[in-house]
Amino acid sequence: MARWIIIAGCILVAVGLVMHFAPWLVGWFGKLPGDIRIESEKGRVFIPVTSMLIISIILTLLVNLFRR
Repeated sequence: MARWIIIAGCILVAVGLVMHFAPWLVGWFGKLPGDIRIESEKGRVFIPVTSMLIISIILTLLVNLFRR
């Protein structure tokens, strides 16, 4: 269990560094067709359906490659 927490922490640090030093690499997130964005005077709702679907597919492929 501790090993997985350490790996998750390293991944979060890597994502944070990418978002800080190279934001153009993740600039597509939330701007794809199918991402829902509702804005009104009282608030905003953002549901990145397509972006999360693509990330899920990529992560599934990576996990399957590393498990074999």
